[in-house]
Amino acid sequence: MAVTDTPARIRAAFAEAGVTGWLHALDIDSGAQLAAGADQLVCTASVHKLCLLVTLHQLAATGALDLGEHIECPSAGRTPGPTGLAAMLDPVRMSVRDVAYLMMAVSDNAAADLLLGRVGLDAVNRTTQRLGLTGTHAVHTFGELFATIRADAGPGGARALTDPHVITRLRALDPARTNHSTPRDMTRLLGAVWRDEACTPEHGAAIRRILGLQVWPHRMASGFPFDDVHVAGKTGSLPTVRNEVGVVEYPDGGRYAVAVFTRTAHTAATLPAADAVIGTAARIAVDALRAP
Repeated sequence: MAVTDTPARIRAAFAEAGVTGWLHALDIDSGAQLAAGADQLVCTASVHKLCLLVTLHQLAATGALDLGEHIECPSAGRTPGPTGLAAMLDPVRMSVRDVAYLMMAVSDNAAADLLLGRVGLDAVNRTTQRLGLTGTHAVHTFGELFATIRADAGPGGARALTDPHVITRLRALDPARTNHSTPRDMTRLLGAVWRDEACTPEHGAAIRRILGLQVWPHRMASGFPFDDVHVAGKTGSLPTVRNEVGVVEYPDGGRYAVAVFTRTAHTAATLPAADAVIGTAARIAVDALRAP
């Protein structure tokens, strides 16, 4: 299948799954790429935690931050979420390095905001600017993001998020008013991490390790069900939004950065087809890049 035919196949897969999707795939070593809406501005959701992770390691590489430094997470005032520190009830004291692990492996919102409290949003934006990610910007912390959702949902609370009319007024789903990027920016970031251009080799290896420990297999990894193919990545979710960016590594040394961002008109929290098409689209793209 020619690469020129592939974007149409990807768009057809998105349509069959009931989503609107945007994708960019990059051969990290050759520079070959494949685009299907790659420059669309998109809501990153928790994918933006990757930018924070890179920022932490850049600061550590310069001596401005000690990853072994311990920070306190009190029981009160934590950013909400279903995993990690966000779901715990008692005070916790952990190293910056281990908090970053929770932020990435289980997408812990409280962990992310602890780290943002340590380094600041401006540091994250300086990192993305320095790496040439011109379409990428962090507008608010994760706690602030969820506060906009609560405010925009109104008195109906979480139940109101099943109403399509409420969904249309959520600032968190408007890329112009929330944390945002493009698929091409995200593969550029991943490529820089895998080529040790974003950080020193020591810190690049640490970032790659953490990305490889993500626990969610139902999106990008579902497209590569092979014991000898490794997928390292970061998901992101909001009402009607399902994203993942990651790197697919083959035993022959091939390395492919893929970014997939999707929206659906369905407000249900559980949509297996919408999750699975991220893996399907990534596999179509990588197969095309690997084709002779």
